[in-house]
Amino acid sequence: MAAIDAILGEIEQESKVTQRVLERVPEDKYTWKPHDKSMSIGQLAMHLAMAQGRLAEIVVKDSHDIGPGFSPPPVPDSRKELLDTFSQSTAKAQTALRGLDDAKLGATWTLTKGDKVLIAAPRIGFIRSIVLNHMYHHRGQLSVYLRLLNVPVPSIYGPSADENPFG
Repeated sequence: MAAIDAILGEIEQESKVTQRVLERVPEDKYTWKPHDKSMSIGQLAMHLAMAQGRLAEIVVKDSHDIGPGFSPPPVPDSRKELLDTFSQSTAKAQTALRGLDDAKLGATWTLTKGDKVLIAAPRIGFIRSIVLNHMYHHRGQLSVYLRLLNVPVPSIYGPSADENPFG
């Protein structure tokens, strides 16, 4: 089994959980923010929906320049748009990563901003920390947003206060 097979299996498993969280985002609250410095719930959900595919397409190249800075994600027009975006992003990630063999996973991948090197690390480390863990981080944020809006939080890695997959 190649190392990428474990990553692809994790994407498959975690995508099911992420979809359940995205399905709970209330369409009538897409512009709601818990704080002035926060993204809106719609922006955060769309970031989560888009990020996996974009990041995977970036990491298959040898380097990436982040350019001038971060642009906030758009607010989705509907739940359908949000879930379709996530489905397409997951498929993009799986397709992009499927082509990586162990040698390519162990090769150095570089993130730059102009002439400045921000990260130079084995590609597999970037995949783990940014493509996967980055997703889990934002999914956790989104679950807090849901709680603050009094929306039932789905089970993620076990029971939530609203859902118990074991009971």
